[in-house]
Amino acid sequence: MNQNKFIEELKKLGINITDTQLNQLDKYYNLLVEYNKVMNLTGITEHDEVYLKHFYDSLTIIKSIDLNKCNSLCDIGTGAGFPGMVLKILFPNLEVTLLDSLNKRINFLTKVSEELSLKKVNLIHARAEEYASLNRNKFDVTTSRAVAHLSNLLEFSIPMTKENGYFIALKGNLDEELNEAKQAIKILNVELVDKIEFKLPIEESNRTIVKFKKIKDNKKYPRKFSEIKKNRL
Repeated sequence: MNQNKFIEELKKLGINITDTQLNQLDKYYNLLVEYNKVMNLTGITEHDEVYLKHFYDSLTIIKSIDLNKCNSLCDIGTGAGFPGMVLKILFPNLEVTLLDSLNKRINFLTKVSEELSLKKVNLIHARAEEYASLNRNKFDVTTSRAVAHLSNLLEFSIPMTKENGYFIALKGNLDEELNEAKQAIKILNVELVDKIEFKLPIEESNRTIVKFKKIKDNKKYPRKFSEIKKNRL
């Protein structure tokens, strides 16, 4: 996806990207390629593929929510910053927390944040379950992109999410995981409010976005889902 195609496809999503934001993404790309030489951030480094499979793909979350109306977002297992860092660049109104268990990724994202002069970016080196237990009902939106099984993501993300807030997962094919997550959905007091299936432009690969609304906090969680399955709660 070259830059012109990227701009064109963003307009279809309702995003009019500025020259400043394009320059920020270009710097982000260059830093990603540079740091990827010394640490494993991504297997995708070719320019057009990064813009399609990382930058554009991250922004498809707006198919399910208007981020202009949100204040805080946490990206769980952010990796090299997808989707959280990309969302911060395009939606500077957001206070974004990028959470990852590997400190080298957080160090990379710190460099990106500094080089792009971004404000209101919180970079957290921690395991999701540990961070969730200490930061309950904190975020308007929690999200994760292609990180873990949906049941586990729900357990870690929902405690962090405010009541009446949303967890949004960006996945490929999701039907099996969604079926296996029925018990978690019930226990965690969440409601599936949207499921959006579409194909990524150009390569036509399948994508699914699922959006959950947190109805009420369950203070027993997060905990290991093996215990939930064992006790059949």
